Amino acid sequence: MYFDDSFRRERKRLKNWRLKAPMEPSERSDQLIARLTDWRGKTLAIVRKTILGADREIIEEWKWMGSPVWSEDGIIAVGNAHKDKVKLTFSHGASLPDPDKLFNAGFGGNTWRASDFFEGDKINERALKNLIRAAVDYNRIKLKKKTPVGSRAKVRKAKER
Repeated sequence: MYFDDSFRRERKRLKNWRLKAPMEPSERSDQLIARLTDWRGKTLAIVRKTILGADREIIEEWKWMGSPVWSEDGIIAVGNAHKDKVKLTFSHGASLPDPDKLFNAGFGGNTWRASDFFEGDKINERALKNLIRAAVDYNRIKLKKKTPVGSRAKVRKAKER
């Protein structure tokens, strides 16, 4: 079987990627945003900054075939850049209050909801922060319900003097 040079180069690149130091999720997100040289990169950068600014405990991860994921006590949202939009999908969006009507996609499912941002859309950063905080609160409540009663930290009342 004969291979052309491009196949050999690609095979070598795939073989050697494991030898390089793995990138941090934030570095991967930086690279993704830098690769998106149009409005999608700017929009994803604003979304990312808003999410990370909503709560200092939020962790940025990298999952699902190259998508930034933000979590705190569970997944909050996944960000994706598509050809014509930037999609922010909330894993428990159906359970979150959305008084500012940020959700405009994903109403067919029972759990998730999404916000699609198109070219020229203005992002309501205040409303997005509130939605992120609601997702964090939802994750904390859900986590407390899953924690066995015997393993919860006991709170003791201080004795009155």
